Amino acid sequence: METVLITGAAGRIGRMLQARMPREGRTLRLLDVRPVEPAPGGEVVAASVTDLDAMVSACDGVDALVHLGGISGEADWAEIRDVNIEGTFAAFEAARRAGVPRVVFASSNHAVGFQVQPDDPDLEMPDDLPPRPDTFYGVSKVLGEALGTLYHDRHGLDVVCLRIGTCADRPHDLRGLATWLSPDDCARLVEAALACPEPGFRTVWGVSANTRRVWSLDGGREIGYEPQDDAEIFASEIGPREEKHDEAGRRYVGGAFTL
Repeated sequence: METVLITGAAGRIGRMLQARMPREGRTLRLLDVRPVEPAPGGEVVAASVTDLDAMVSACDGVDALVHLGGISGEADWAEIRDVNIEGTFAAFEAARRAGVPRVVFASSNHAVGFQVQPDDPDLEMPDDLPPRPDTFYGVSKVLGEALGTLYHDRHGLDVVCLRIGTCADRPHDLRGLATWLSPDDCARLVEAALACPEPGFRTVWGVSANTRRVWSLDGGREIGYEPQDDAEIFASEIGPREEKHDEAGRRYVGGAFTL
């Protein structure tokens, strides 16, 4: 029997995973401060990711932690610090104390949002781009990745950081045609991060097999991720946006977050 703890389970990606990850022989333990409907055969923990004692208790008997919990967009520094940064510390520290061997951390493309994308369509951006955050939110993801390296190097945890793109039912702008991560591919990526033997520490782009993709799939394939969806099927539905938004989406990884 495998037990996987998912923090932020009431959030958008948490709900996507709840619908796609239940299986025989697995217990999904779902943690959030908001109400959560348990997945089949699952468990619910009402707690904040910032409560270290509660996180240690939630990690008891867990085989892997999928850490999604936190503010999912830009906010003022105090909120980002108190929830995303302190909450991510609590997640890693709780995993260490409870003996959880693996953490899958929901990082973000915004950890490298001010990286300039290549003009050459044949060039792809590697999974391990150095940090260049575009927001306080992006800074929190950089710090989460840094905690991941520390807890791997010092304590031996396997840590896979997913630099997630536009994870939604469908893309909503031109940038999204390149950065989309479908809900099904999101679950495939998380499953690969959970199943990969001895990943050590690594960062991996969270993106589907989009025709317009400029982010590499090499790192994902190294851990067994094989995306099956392509945002191009939505291309005819994408309408024009403000020119500055489209320009930001072409120039920078973080798109409009850089404006």
